[in-house]
Amino acid sequence: MTDSLRLAPTHELRPERLRTLREMLDAAFGGGFSDEDWDHALGGIHAWIEDERGVAAHGSVIMRRALHRSRSYRVGYVEGVGVRADRRRQGLAGRLMAELERVIDGAYAFGALSASDDGAALYAARGWRLWEGRIEVLGPDGLVRLPEEEGSTFLRSAGGRVLPDPAAALAFDWRDGDVM
Repeated sequence: MTDSLRLAPTHELRPERLRTLREMLDAAFGGGFSDEDWDHALGGIHAWIEDERGVAAHGSVIMRRALHRSRSYRVGYVEGVGVRADRRRQGLAGRLMAELERVIDGAYAFGALSASDDGAALYAARGWRLWEGRIEVLGPDGLVRLPEEEGSTFLRSAGGRVLPDPAAALAFDWRDGDVM
């Protein structure tokens, strides 16, 4: 069996498929993929690759809102990118990202993600740009700066659009768990 790349919105995935995707992410992150992380990966478009052993890689893009200079943007936010340990460094994450970037290009003002140290090189090599400005979240108590996210948040122009100016803060919508 050759690798098979699939793409589907969350609402079209059966509970069994969602369970297998979650199990692979739990294993890929060594148990460090929380219920909130999984929740953040739902509600958008999933891309995954299957091989003869099952799910080998997964990533999703969901919609978030970001405020910048008094304007609200629809952002394609990448979540839950993981590759099974035995399939790492074989180009699977790049194949997933190509599909997710296609979704971002067709539906959003720009793409965003918060990269791990391990993932940062992949995103930079694909043309994602490290955000050099302030990162904030619009939470229940108003705007809160997230200095720990500065230096790990990447943006990608969608369809050649101009990215926000890092001279002004980029404020994302609130969510439970790890906000970014």
